[in-house]
Amino acid sequence: MSEKPAEESRDRLESVVGCLLAVLGVAVTGGFALPRAAYSIEGGFEAEARDWGVILVDLPLILFAGLVVPPLVWATATRWLRPWAALLVCVAVVGLGLWGLAAGWHPTQAPDPGDGSGT
Repeated sequence: MSEKPAEESRDRLESVVGCLLAVLGVAVTGGFALPRAAYSIEGGFEAEARDWGVILVDLPLILFAGLVVPPLVWATATRWLRPWAALLVCVAVVGLGLWGLAAGWHPTQAPDPGDGSGT
């Protein structure tokens, strides 16, 4: 009981915010990645375009990053910044991560109906 009650409640609040950021991070990355990967999961006609790499590697890594990165950034940023500034840093890092994901991750998409050779 060497800590003051005010510091203990502040630490507990920061921990709760970190947990909420983890849940929110998974929800945001899942909401971003799952619609993009829907065709790779369903596989199109007779599941002939199912991409197991997206299902077993890409999506778990993306969701894991959404679970881990926001609380780690929060924990790091709160050491040097005020909580509101640390929250802004978390939002910026998640936004940059989603932007990088959109720029570099291109799972298979449904073919365009106008691409067929038959008329």
